[in-house]
Amino acid sequence: MATGVRYPAPGEHRTGDSLRQMHHVEVKRRMGEADIAEVSVLLAEVAAADRHRPLGEHKWLDLVHGGRTGFAGFVARDRTSGRLVGYAQLSQGHHTWGVEVVVAPGNRDPDAAVGADLLRAALDEVGRQGGGHVHLWVPQPTPVTDTMATSSGLVQGRDLLQMRIALPVPATAIGDAPPLTTRPFRPGQDEAAWLAVNNRAFANHPEQGGWTIDTLREREAEAWFDAEGFLLYERDGQLAGSCWTKVHSDCDPELGEIYVISVDPSLHGHGLGRALTIAGLDHLARRGITVGMLYVDAANRAAVHLYQSIGFALDHVDRAYTGDVAPSR
Repeated sequence: MATGVRYPAPGEHRTGDSLRQMHHVEVKRRMGEADIAEVSVLLAEVAAADRHRPLGEHKWLDLVHGGRTGFAGFVARDRTSGRLVGYAQLSQGHHTWGVEVVVAPGNRDPDAAVGADLLRAALDEVGRQGGGHVHLWVPQPTPVTDTMATSSGLVQGRDLLQMRIALPVPATAIGDAPPLTTRPFRPGQDEAAWLAVNNRAFANHPEQGGWTIDTLREREAEAWFDAEGFLLYERDGQLAGSCWTKVHSDCDPELGEIYVISVDPSLHGHGLGRALTIAGLDHLARRGITVGMLYVDAANRAAVHLYQSIGFALDHVDRAYTGDVAPSR
């Protein structure tokens, strides 16, 4: 249900001596079925135009569940037709707020300021909810998105690299090390052990850290989830690491993602990250997948070098803009 809170002023721009009303932004703290359906149409339109999904998985799951604690959705409409021209989503994560902004392909003229108004409304909401550190994620950023972020007081933060590799992995990249012996994840049995290792491995990570049983079970309920592709590696009867793979069947060709690599911090330096990555890629290749991919923080030079040594190459960059918002009440 809409809360009735609106931001008409940001959508009003002067052209010469006249006041041109372009759009208004409305905040929704819960999303009904009609809201989700309308936003989904916009997301599909943008995905087709940009050839990538405009909303990250964490945000998508928040949307389809109607919004949870810390959630707010922002819709921008054309004042004349009422057509949805943009959408932004805010959610409260592990030590940070996450924002993503989506603008319809035909409404990206910087003078229209759709993206800037959506972002300003989201940052205002962060202030109303007590303030905090903010990440704005932008897939494949452009000078327009750079300007949108910096004009709202955000600065360029993390770059996230999407890297890809042809499958199967050449034997020269695998080396002489014997393959790891892994087993599939068992839903209903392995959640607690996996969460313990994952949350230790990503203790300071804003997206992957701090997962709960509900976070994990939401992924298990997704259509793409395949326990056979969720590989666990154990030592002395204890979980030591895992490689969770994900197949993007809606891509052409299908993409096989190394979705999460988790290694217990006590075992860092033993080559498990490389071995688990190769185990995941081998699993994907056996499924007939010909292109593998993963995301890695550009600042994590050791991980980038590791993936390059296996044969991964850069496909594109996603970017986070960051800033701190003071409480407004």
